[in-house]
Amino acid sequence: MLDRQPVLEDERLLLRPLHPDDWDALFAVASDPLVWEQHPAHDRWREPVFRAFFDDALANEGALVAIDKSTGVVIGSSRFQGLEEADGGSVEIGWTFLGRSHWGGTFNHAMKRLMLAHALASVAECRFLVGETNIRSRTALERIGAKLTDRREERIMAGGAVIPHLTYAITGESFASGPLAA
Repeated sequence: MLDRQPVLEDERLLLRPLHPDDWDALFAVASDPLVWEQHPAHDRWREPVFRAFFDDALANEGALVAIDKSTGVVIGSSRFQGLEEADGGSVEIGWTFLGRSHWGGTFNHAMKRLMLAHALASVAECRFLVGETNIRSRTALERIGAKLTDRREERIMAGGAVIPHLTYAITGESFASGPLAA
């Protein structure tokens, strides 16, 4: 069974379960409008919108906070969610965001490498849902070896907007031979 709230780390990054007292540090990262510029929930930088996101993350018990080990500073978060049991199991990795100071691949790659290695020890596939027009996130997924699938989903965002989402996937085999392989 997949532990959706592990502690994972490498030489530069610590991922640990999100706690209620992480609000101030995580909102400090999330309050930058440019972090959400291409995201379907482009107003997530606003406190009430982020509060709903944060509360949902706590309630679903799959959220991890990302900490830069060199500074001890919270730099973002990600989640394991939507565990499916069929066909060897599948879990969604998503809701990921990083502060702009940590953009550029190194920390996102480390986060995804840690999360994928952990999840793929228990499930056959990891899924990533991304807003169809979120080119920044789609490019980042392709850089880590995720492949676009035929699976699509309509997600209702805060405010009621229906946004088409695409599904990318990484299997144990593609992870072992892909750009994040250790």
